[in-house]
Amino acid sequence: MLFNSFDFVLFFPTVVAIYFAIPQKARWGFLLAASYYFYACWKAEYLILIIISTLIDYWAGLQMGKLPAKEKRWPYLLLSLTGNLGILFSFKYFNFFNDSLRVVFQQFNIMYDVPGFDLLLPVGISFYTFQSLSYSIDIYKGEMKPERHLGIFALYVSFFPQLVAGPIERSQRLLPQFRKTHHFDYQRVTDGLKLATWGFFKKLFIADRIALYVNEVFNNPGDYSGLPVAIASFFFLIQLYCDFSGYTDIAIGTARVMGYELMENFRRPFFARTIQEFWDRWHISMTTWFKDYLFQPLAWRKRITKFRWFSSLFLTFIVIGLWHGAKWTFVILGVLQGIFLICGAITSPYRQEIWEKLRSRWTNNITVAIFDKCRDLIGIAVTISLVTLSLTVFRANSLSDCLVLLSQMITNFTLDTKLVIGMAKFDFSLILAGIALLLTVHLIEEKHDKSIILLLNNRLKIIRWTVYVSVLLMTIVGGQFGATEFIYFQF
Repeated sequence: MLFNSFDFVLFFPTVVAIYFAIPQKARWGFLLAASYYFYACWKAEYLILIIISTLIDYWAGLQMGKLPAKEKRWPYLLLSLTGNLGILFSFKYFNFFNDSLRVVFQQFNIMYDVPGFDLLLPVGISFYTFQSLSYSIDIYKGEMKPERHLGIFALYVSFFPQLVAGPIERSQRLLPQFRKTHHFDYQRVTDGLKLATWGFFKKLFIADRIALYVNEVFNNPGDYSGLPVAIASFFFLIQLYCDFSGYTDIAIGTARVMGYELMENFRRPFFARTIQEFWDRWHISMTTWFKDYLFQPLAWRKRITKFRWFSSLFLTFIVIGLWHGAKWTFVILGVLQGIFLICGAITSPYRQEIWEKLRSRWTNNITVAIFDKCRDLIGIAVTISLVTLSLTVFRANSLSDCLVLLSQMITNFTLDTKLVIGMAKFDFSLILAGIALLLTVHLIEEKHDKSIILLLNNRLKIIRWTVYVSVLLMTIVGGQFGATEFIYFQF
């Protein structure tokens, strides 16, 4: 079931109404049934995979909880890792590695006839697998006690607002919330609905309209010169953000209506001044997961060397690239981001020294402030450019298409070309208006370090409702309604 579908328009209010009408002790069971139904609307058979992951980690967690010594918990952690990652590998990566091996063996005229699997990728498998795995790892490390209530643990794995595309929650944060009594609170409920509305606006008004332009260029890479390709690449960054953060806003908003707080997943990434800062602001639940469960175990030893640190960082981002999907373009995305981060870390002291020398020449407070603003703008421009470049690889349909797009962008860049393609000029102007509104909201949030919803709550009622109604009408009248899947559902 898609958030942007008529089915969800009926499903969610019904769930909320029943949720607040029934006793607290029955709510976990009702939410679990609703979550399983929500997922079964895609393919009911794949509920079995969620149930298998749930049972493996529930049992492994109970067994680890009985053992005081960390070393003795290892077999049960290994069971959790092999069970979950084995399912993930079989459905998501087996054909990719199998086909890659076939190509390698063919180069040496070696027979390789291992057949592939004809399987549909389960929606959201990477998200709920990693969420369930974090629970097992935390128990192994002794950072939490096992959940003994199977139903509540199953709800933690399958909670419908964030089941298919996150945020990837941690058990210490989400599990205790299922034991609390959540009363109907008008302010909390309306704040959740406002956030969900903002998410729908980003998805329907901005992302799905930008997709018309992006798809036209990336599906016909040789037909357009460098400028449309560059615009499409930048537009894809905006599309990806609005699509994914839109889903996150809807997930956090709908969970908040029922009293559950999910973690922040995006923090105004277009104001990042370095690649490292970008990843601190982008898909936060994923990046912190890999930081805690992959990078730190690889990098942190009794003696930490630069080589270990950088190699661990590089490997982590290759895995992050693969996490997004079984394609070489995703691997290259991870390689590029790893290189950008390592180069940024190596050159940081030298860049800082150069900026400080330049800054010292500006003695007036006003000019120093202007200098600092210019430095920030340059950092943002460089960061967004590098991210846009890597996302060109990410979005390309194949490696050959990627090379064509990059070649067009570099060698065939002319200003004398048609910019409005794949859509009417009016739709193109709506894209620009949507991006302008998005960046304006982010600028206000960045300045006050608060969400726009909290800021509006302190304004006059006429101002608040003018904004609410305007965004709602723009979404209803100008949204692209076609029940288009969210991009991250494929991951």
